[in-house]
Amino acid sequence: MIVIDEKIRGLVLDFGGTIDTNGCHWGKMLWHCYQQVGMPVTENQFREAYVYGERALEMYPMILPDYTFRNTLEVKLRIELEQLCLMGAWNADEIMFKKVHQALLDIIYHQVSTIISRNREVLLALYKKYPMVLATNFYGNMHQVLKEFQLDELFMDVIESAVVSIRKPDIRIFKLAVEALGLQPEDVLVVGDSFYKDVEPSCKIGCQTAWLKGEGWVNKQYDESIPTYILTDFQQLVSQ
Repeated sequence: MIVIDEKIRGLVLDFGGTIDTNGCHWGKMLWHCYQQVGMPVTENQFREAYVYGERALEMYPMILPDYTFRNTLEVKLRIELEQLCLMGAWNADEIMFKKVHQALLDIIYHQVSTIISRNREVLLALYKKYPMVLATNFYGNMHQVLKEFQLDELFMDVIESAVVSIRKPDIRIFKLAVEALGLQPEDVLVVGDSFYKDVEPSCKIGCQTAWLKGEGWVNKQYDESIPTYILTDFQQLVSQ
């Protein structure tokens, strides 16, 4: 548990990699699940397909506003698996493709749902003390996702990249979140898993920061004197 500065009057929270995976980068979360189902591809091949999929989802509106998290995962996985086939990394017929796609979808959705359910209890405790805004790089369906996991009543506003046309690490997304709280930056704590997308930009505008340090996409050393707090578990935000 950390002791949040008494000066803090509001919170800005990240979703992907923070609330849903408890600090594990989404690419790593997916790769571990690929290994779990025995996908015969290398991590480098997976990484190439993952990056391709993320860029495709940024460029084209494949995720509709009413898509649930499960719908979103279904699309993401299908794009990645199709790309692995096109790359020649995975030689799967239609039956095998559907079988693996379904297995991955079931495993990942179960894991994420379990983590979110656990972290929902943390959010409920924080909600009793602070107004909260969500600031996230997502696909335009965040409101539907929050409803899916019974989180929609906990945030006074959602600043979503696909809606505001600003993506982290652009500091403007955090300025919008602070404005939504109606507070000064120094009175706001930003919580996120990404050092360069969450911690660094929010520090630049004067917010306090809590870095949820988990398994990252790359092995990189960061200046750990920059964040106000370092967490290894989302639950450290509240007393047990």
